[in-house]
Amino acid sequence: MAKGPHAFRTISEAADELGVPQHVLRFWETKFSFIRPMKRAGGRRFYRPQDIAVLRGVRALLHDEGYTIKGVQKLHKEQGVRRLAGAGDGIPAPSAIAEAAFAPENAVDLGGEARDRLSFALADLEAVKARLDGLLKGR
Repeated sequence: MAKGPHAFRTISEAADELGVPQHVLRFWETKFSFIRPMKRAGGRRFYRPQDIAVLRGVRALLHDEGYTIKGVQKLHKEQGVRRLAGAGDGIPAPSAIAEAAFAPENAVDLGGEARDRLSFALADLEAVKARLDGLLKGR
């Protein structure tokens, strides 16, 4: 019987799911302070779904994108753990998105009315983000 998506995983289950040996997960714990599986009596590790998402991101950055350990540490310091989890889902770095959006070949000439509508939409989005941030802090 397979575990549900919200079930905790043992180190062997996590290693199998990520396609890395167990010793690699233990090594990553020593190098990345943000990898902290729950430990039960006797030191047995249990990985929460969010731990698996972050590990998937670390694996993608190290194995697929060619980052070094120091590079992943720097990315975590600059952009946080959500960015690392996003890397496992194939979400490109925000800087890559911004570079593509502002590339000269993608430039669009906006008229005054369109620019005003976009400014209002941006203000609304910033207000929603501020409200969500406030709600998340209140958890």
